[in-house]
Amino acid sequence: MTSQNNIYVRQANPSDVAQLAILRTSLWPESSSDEHARELTAILNGTEQRVLPLIIFVAEETDSTLVGFLEAGLRSCADGCDLSRPVGYVEGWFVEQHRRGQGIGGELLCAAEAWARAQGCREMASDASIENELSQRVHESSGFTVTARSVLYRKSL
Repeated sequence: MTSQNNIYVRQANPSDVAQLAILRTSLWPESSSDEHARELTAILNGTEQRVLPLIIFVAEETDSTLVGFLEAGLRSCADGCDLSRPVGYVEGWFVEQHRRGQGIGGELLCAAEAWARAQGCREMASDASIENELSQRVHESSGFTVTARSVLYRKSL
């Protein structure tokens, strides 16, 4: 689908790995671009072993530059959602800073929601770091409601 921003939102394919790895590194810097590329290669080639499906949508400019992505998956449950049905889950959502505020994130979300509906979902869920106030505002302006707040713990054994 093409938008008023000359952006085309489509499902990612294996030729997107290099650009997508850079975008993923911007969202998840704890992993290197090479690590993201390896994971993306497995996902986009269909060789990653997953129980539930995962799909990646990208926002592409007319010159083939990727400026955003949204990874969505199915989960058997998510906090605050109906436990009797699978739920679409936003696993990662990112738009380059210079393209934010132009509706691109919303277009990516619409594509993911359509995919989730086609999978039989009636709800979409997501999460955001408590420090990431921008992400929280974007989620809430996109129709998400807060269902819970958590503090995550870890203990070495």
